[in-house]
Amino acid sequence: MHMLNLGILAHVDAGKTSLTERLLHAVGVIDEIGRVDDGSTQTDTLALERRRGITIKSAVVSFTVDDVTVNLIDTPGHPDFIAEVERVLSVLDGAVLVVSAVEGVQAQTRVLMRTLQRLRIPTLVFVNKIDRAGARYERVLEQISARLTPAIVAMGEAGEQGTRAARFTPFGAARLRAPLLDLLAGHDDDLLAAYVEDGVSDDRLRAALARQTGQALVHPVYLGSAMTGTGVAELIAGIRELLPSGEGDADGPVSGTVFKVERGPAGEKIAYARMFSGTLRIRDRLPLRDGAAGKVTAISVFDGGSAVPETSVSAGRIGRLWGLEDIRIGDSIGVPRKSSPDEHHFSPPTLETVVAPCRPRDKGALHLALTQLAEQDPLIDLRHDEVRKETSVSLYGEVQKEVIQATLADEFGIDVVFRETTPLCVERPVGTGTAVEFNGKAPNPFLATVGLRIDPAPVDSGVEFRLEVELGAMPYAFFKAVEDTVRETLGQGIHGWQVTDCTVTMTRSGYSPRQSHAHQGFDKSMSSTGADFRGVTPLVVMSALREAGTRVHEPVHRFRLEAPADTLGAVLPVFAKQRAVVRTTETRGATSVLEGWIPVARVHELEQWLPGLTRGEGEWECTFDHYAPVVHGAVPDRPRTDLNPLDRKEYLLNVTRRV
Repeated sequence: MHMLNLGILAHVDAGKTSLTERLLHAVGVIDEIGRVDDGSTQTDTLALERRRGITIKSAVVSFTVDDVTVNLIDTPGHPDFIAEVERVLSVLDGAVLVVSAVEGVQAQTRVLMRTLQRLRIPTLVFVNKIDRAGARYERVLEQISARLTPAIVAMGEAGEQGTRAARFTPFGAARLRAPLLDLLAGHDDDLLAAYVEDGVSDDRLRAALARQTGQALVHPVYLGSAMTGTGVAELIAGIRELLPSGEGDADGPVSGTVFKVERGPAGEKIAYARMFSGTLRIRDRLPLRDGAAGKVTAISVFDGGSAVPETSVSAGRIGRLWGLEDIRIGDSIGVPRKSSPDEHHFSPPTLETVVAPCRPRDKGALHLALTQLAEQDPLIDLRHDEVRKETSVSLYGEVQKEVIQATLADEFGIDVVFRETTPLCVERPVGTGTAVEFNGKAPNPFLATVGLRIDPAPVDSGVEFRLEVELGAMPYAFFKAVEDTVRETLGQGIHGWQVTDCTVTMTRSGYSPRQSHAHQGFDKSMSSTGADFRGVTPLVVMSALREAGTRVHEPVHRFRLEAPADTLGAVLPVFAKQRAVVRTTETRGATSVLEGWIPVARVHELEQWLPGLTRGEGEWECTFDHYAPVVHGAVPDRPRTDLNPLDRKEYLLNVTRRV
């Protein structure tokens, strides 16, 4: 039996969850098709998902087509939950990208397709809702070719579109022959040569289509309706024939990736893992991060629409694992896979807000509840301020804020309010700074010598730690303590923001060797420990950073607005007021296309204005692009949550209190 881990992706409201329901019904997993509007779908199981009619968490359900077992993963479509989609992409063998025949290619559709292409995930396109009034599949095919990828081939045509009688008619071999040859020969010289010399059989052409689809070079396009079911049988056949199965060596070394974590009815942690090789069994012990370990106490796999208890999960399958309390999303099971060149497939959150309980007595419970939510979505990045007794979370948008609020109320019984959402800025060094603290020399109270130099680095290079001292000059654990503390300290720079794009070089090191009195044990007052290096390093980092100087950069989005040309007179002044920079303006008949940049802090307000300014006809796309220096108004400061190494006296007092 072959395995295929298949993702269903789309812009919100393109009919993705409805298509999932129709697929499950067509293969016999469910007897009755659920409706998103009624909250009766198989994959939207959260109460909040059923109420709002949107997918928030990815869900897995399994079905069989001939000799292929498909693990179907329904993903969120709203851009505020793009992090959930990102985690799913790492475990997919193939994908179906759903596009509405009415709305056409939308902002999230383009983001998803670019990512699928960059990761080379084999993808079929399904143009949904051909039965809806206003459906125009020919126009949508042109949009897909122009705005997503020209490497597409329509596998059929729609008749009576825009009516309940709309139907999908697949092309025969003769009708498909010319467009397939034109598309496939561009990637296959042998196919082109065979066509010129002897001709190409239909079987060879179909095999070439499957091979190039599996290599993510071409994308077959199917048409249909999730509501009426037309075109779904042909899509299932395409999934079976054209997408490659996710095979692996079941006897090889155990290797998998955790892409989802949830809590069970009793509060137990359940990890969803895709296995790439080997076989994981109950009672297997697994090494986890930070030296922790865990033992698998139970396993279930997906079969026939539900999770079935098993004693093992092997390569190619997705399993639910119990017993791994220290497991987190993104952790490796067994042998780690080679990581992607990009740490994230999508942009990180660029907004932040403080969460406060309506009842002061709920502060402790709120922190515990948010910690559990962070297990399921690490990118919300909890930040607790001990001084102000406040907790802040990172966000993608306002809808995500509403979901967190409703989840805390429904699942934990905690009513919360949010402060104003603010952009998440970063700091970058503008020069070079050096600092050193010597062991045994005032005012350094720590038994450690640490010297550091901080230099600017190229944009998007992150933080690099280097040594200019001999690695054998002191125990490795002390070097590791310095590096870990450097990275932690750079989480809050001069203005309180994350410091990035810099190189930190250790230029000095020294320690007091292990000392002991006669006939007595180890004397900490005379010997260096890791705590000494962890204590002094923040002071050195901040001194060097202060000398280097930092500049605060705010997140900036790239936008594209397509609107009636006669509305530009109203749109452009509002853009200027919101500090949007229009880079290009193109007029196509009665439509104008604007592209440019806008600070994240101004996006939400602008989005409230656009429908009225464009008479509801504007198409707005917006996604994170880069960080730019703050040039308007006062430089924003972020309240510190660390021990404040910027102030030596306060820092040392805080360290003493903590000890």
